[in-house]
Amino acid sequence: AAMMAAAAARRGRLGREGRASLCSFLLGASVAALPLLLGSSPALLAGPGLRGRLALALHVAGVNAALLLLYPRPLYKIAVRACFLGFAFGCGLLLSAGRSAWRHFGWYMCSLSLFHYSEYLVTAINNPRSLSLDSFLLNHSFEYNLAALSSWVEFTLEKLFFPELKQITWLSTVGLLMVIFGDCLRKAAMLTAGSNFNHIVQNEKSDTHTLVTSGVYGWFRHPSYVGWFYWSIGTQVLLCNPICVVGYALASWRFFRERIEEEEITLIHFFGEEYLEYKRKVPSGLPFIKGVKLEL
Repeated sequence: AAMMAAAAARRGRLGREGRASLCSFLLGASVAALPLLLGSSPALLAGPGLRGRLALALHVAGVNAALLLLYPRPLYKIAVRACFLGFAFGCGLLLSAGRSAWRHFGWYMCSLSLFHYSEYLVTAINNPRSLSLDSFLLNHSFEYNLAALSSWVEFTLEKLFFPELKQITWLSTVGLLMVIFGDCLRKAAMLTAGSNFNHIVQNEKSDTHTLVTSGVYGWFRHPSYVGWFYWSIGTQVLLCNPICVVGYALASWRFFRERIEEEEITLIHFFGEEYLEYKRKVPSGLPFIKGVKLEL
């Protein structure tokens, strides 16, 4: 996230919303420094006792007070969301650094929070006109939130009844690699598309809208969806959630099949034969999804 922000700053493209979000994310993530300040190990926050929890509560209260003083209400709404994601990332780092049974869940917390924050940051860099609170994708859909809740419930229950299932480090490492690959591919797609990328499928073609076929778009027609697909499944492999691995794979596949068909109808309307030729040459990138079917 810091690298993307630095690149944007050099080009003068990171506006005040992006700067506020980055500062707030880092402020929230500073929770990872609490063990150093308290002279304790990272396990302090995952272990028994009230000291770690009290430190967390004081950190949250202090950071929120700072945000209220620093930013007017419109920016505060951005800042508090970015700070929350930074706080989750910092807590994930603490869990990851410890040797508790929640270590892999810490990896997951880092992956989830960084994914959502980087969605906002890259949008701030690429397409600030479309930037909004929805760019965090925190309220993506009821189904998305239900899926996340289901994965937490499965992890917790299986950790209680089958604790050894949650300690398969090699499998969690495979999941983490899937997460990193998927998120990097998605962000590469967003950065390559530039202002052409939007979280909402566009029904009207703007004057600056062009067909992007270079970079990762030369590998797949829908690299951002491919990245998200493998990122979402990877989070469940990371958590060693066998039920949600299957559920996420099926639900994501169905969602992207419908989303790609809808989007390709619009792209054919926008670009006509140019897109049809591109569609013939480049695969969608998702298994068994060929996109909208037309008589060519």
